[in-house]
Amino acid sequence: MDAFMDSVGSIFRGGDVLPWCDRDIIAGFEREIAEAANEEQKNDSLMRLSWALVHSRQPEDVNRGIGMLQASLDRPSSPLQTREKLYLLAVGHYRTGDYTRSRQLLERCLEIQPDWRQALTLQRLVEEKTRRDGMIGMAIITGAFGLVGLVAGGIIAAASSSSSSRKK
Repeated sequence: MDAFMDSVGSIFRGGDVLPWCDRDIIAGFEREIAEAANEEQKNDSLMRLSWALVHSRQPEDVNRGIGMLQASLDRPSSPLQTREKLYLLAVGHYRTGDYTRSRQLLERCLEIQPDWRQALTLQRLVEEKTRRDGMIGMAIITGAFGLVGLVAGGIIAAASSSSSSRKK
């Protein structure tokens, strides 16, 4: 449980990196669900498990967390709970590299609470990642066009050289 609290606390220390969660924490929350005495405790434990799953380094855990959260959105909940679920879904999609979906979910979070620091921080991370990936993509495209230009130039030069040597 201490590792969980340290992980959550990293958000509030102002770091740009989202916290990670390991399998031991996930297993602890799974046990907590199994031992829940009533529906309210079970629902609270399910939210903690969802949090842990979308913060996992394992893609299968992240996808499981996304599935659980998506299914839970269909159930009635308070605006605060909906905001939290949307945020955790945004984290999950960020972790899977689906930045467009993450951005959409964050916009919905910020409609509920426009000044929510966690959502604003994740939104900044999504924008930075999108911008960085866009620059890498442009560099790859530019490099590919440059390579095509070099190859085409080489072919033209070779063809020109062979045609001028045939004329002699």
